[in-house]
Amino acid sequence: MNAVASVERMALEQDQRISEVVKREQSRLRNFIRKRVPDPRDAEDILQDVFYALVEANRLLMPIEHVTGWLFRVARNRITDLFRKRKPESFKDTAVADEDDEPLQLEDLLPSPDAGPEALYVRNVLLNELELAVHELPEEQRQVFVAHELEGRSLKEMSAELGVSINTLLSRKRYAVLHLRERLRRIYDEFSKP
Repeated sequence: MNAVASVERMALEQDQRISEVVKREQSRLRNFIRKRVPDPRDAEDILQDVFYALVEANRLLMPIEHVTGWLFRVARNRITDLFRKRKPESFKDTAVADEDDEPLQLEDLLPSPDAGPEALYVRNVLLNELELAVHELPEEQRQVFVAHELEGRSLKEMSAELGVSINTLLSRKRYAVLHLRERLRRIYDEFSKP
């Protein structure tokens, strides 16, 4: 009887430790995942997978020295797995021009999907962030930015079509670029962290 009571006590202590880790790390881990995964449902699924992995590791008596680091590593792996399964859906066929006015595909400016899971993850995050950032723009700014930068239309052509001066269009585009630059700087800084 003594051995059974001892095993039950150990299992209860183990459950208690897991509960404490979940309470302590859940908020930070959720924020970490949400910064990298735009869909809240996917982010929540990943969070649950990470904690399930913790329970499984404890059940299998796997030694985990630094639980917090381990949780974040598992989260990164789950995020990479998620983006490995997905293909970019938007901005795929959007043309832009380089310095010599040669058409480039937006695809050429992003990490190659064949460069491994990390590059694919970065690529998908950048595409998602760019799409979200463009959609955040006020309609008039978005219209000018997309038409001029992504579709390659001239400001003169848009001015005649919309009945708005070129200076007004330049101003709208400038505000759009400033917003996009600031918005995408945050994601760039995230990836630049060691």
